Order: sequence, then structure tokens, then C-alpha cells
Amino acid sequence: MGWNQSWVREFILVGFQLNAELEGLLFWIFLLFYIFSLLANGTILGLICLDPRLHTPMYFFLAHLAIIDIFYASNNVPKMLANLVSQNRTISFVSCMMQTFLFLLFADTECLILVAMSYDRFVAICHPLYYTIIMSWRVCTVLAVTSWACGFILSLVHVTLLLRLPFCGPQEVNHLFCEILSVLKLACADTRLNQAVLFAACVFILVGPLCLVLASYTRILSAILRIQSGEGRRKAFSTCSSHLCVVGLFFGGAIVVYMLPGSKQREEQEKMLSLFHSLFNPMLNPLIYSLRNAQVKDAMWRTLRKKGPR
Repeated sequence: MGWNQSWVREFILVGFQLNAELEGLLFWIFLLFYIFSLLANGTILGLICLDPRLHTPMYFFLAHLAIIDIFYASNNVPKMLANLVSQNRTISFVSCMMQTFLFLLFADTECLILVAMSYDRFVAICHPLYYTIIMSWRVCTVLAVTSWACGFILSLVHVTLLLRLPFCGPQEVNHLFCEILSVLKLACADTRLNQAVLFAACVFILVGPLCLVLASYTRILSAILRIQSGEGRRKAFSTCSSHLCVVGLFFGGAIVVYMLPGSKQREEQEKMLSLFHSLFNPMLNPLIYSLRNAQVKDAMWRTLRKKGPR
């Protein structure tokens, strides 16, 4: 084998190969998006914690989604921003493995939280009389804990299998961060086991949850069409369609990256999809799920009035 057989101590994140002026422009654009994402999700989280009227199952899951989005973006975006303004794009082996673990943890957990949110809406719209019984705080806690536990276990399995592989060169990760498929390409050993486990996990964490979400929203849309009030039907349909848009973009992008055969030509497209997941998706979630919501707007005004001059 032509590569040096010593262990790799660090990797180089290739990122976007652009000229310095364009990278500088992207730095400021991405930084603004990142700050907005932190502020929006932080605001949602703060309002849910401070306002007792938002202590409901729907906002309980939205709080978890906000936490995931804050840490999901913070795991990848700061290093991405640093690489846009620096020629030193190295990341240590340990930091790379940790970034991969956290990326998988938050991505997997978000998939399952989205399923829990769709189930909550299904019960609220299709079985309103039994909502408080079915969506008790015990059930909500079990759903949330199960989502985080499954995300943790799956990401731990992937990283454990990744750590058993030798990395002896080359060092260049052709991605914006230490994404698992890009890191696997640098291994100096057979990665078929890793790829098989990753594909099986994708069936469990992507295809299965997506089918459950679509089944829930199919029942929800069916119930909406039976609403007598035209205004109520319009508002419910508007909410569900925006939710489905986010779900489709999140799950669709992940399925394209992890379940369709890869090619050299698609590597740049996969970077763009990963950028959407890391930067734009955490920014869109609070806009679509919460900040357009009348209850959240009312909670914000109540909080501001309490904090304002008496």
C-alpha cells in the first residue's frame, strides 16, 4: 500500500474550494444565519420555560427540537466559519470523532422527535376528546427519553465501529465537517460492515419514522377536510403543510445522502444538503413551527410586558 501506515493524528476539512473574496462573503452570511438560529431557538426555549400557558405536550416537544437545533448547529457551524477565514483547516482526530458522534446524535434524535410531534398533532386533531389522556406527561417524557436514548445508542455504535478502523492517509475529508461517510472514505481497511450498519440504521431512523410521520399527517389532512368551518380548515391546512415541508426537506435530504448510491459528481451536492441540515434547518424550524404561532406571539408579548417598565 502506497500510504504511510502510521496513524493519522489530524484531518483536513476541505470544505468549499472557493476564492478568498467569496469565502469571506459566505462567512458573514453564514454567521448571520447562525446567530439568528441561536436567537430564534433560544427565544422559543425561553418562552416555553417562562410561560405556563405553553406547558403543553406540543411545546414540550418543540422545546426539545429547539435544544437539538441549537447544539446541532453549534457542533458544525463554528468550525465551518473558522475554516472560511483561515488557511489552517485541520481538526484533530479526537475532535473529528467527537464531531461525528454529536452530529449523528442530534440528527437521529431530531428524526424521532419529529415523529413524536406528528403523533401529538395526530391525537390533538383526530382524537381531541382523549388528547389529555393519551398525551399525558408520562407518555411525553417516555417519547422524549426514548428519542434521545435511541439517538445516543445509534451514534455510539457508529463511532465505535469507526474507531476500530485504521486511518493511515490521506488526511483530507472532502466535506464541511467530519461527516461519517466522508471520514469512512479515508479508512485503510474494509468498511463494508460500517456501511451495512449505517444503511440498516437509516432504514430504522429515516424510512420508518418518515412513514409514521406521513401516516399521521395523512390522517390529519383527512380530519381537516371534514372541518365545517372554512377558516378553521384553512388555518389547519396551512399549519400542516408548512410542517410537512420541513419534514420533507429534512428526511428527503438525509435519504439522498445516506441511502442512494454515491458518486464523485454528487459530493458537492451532498455538501449543500449537509449545509442545509446544519445551518438552514435549525433556522427554519423555529420560524415554521413556533414564531408563526399565535400562542407563541402572545407569550412573547406577555413576557415583554412583564419585563417592561411598570
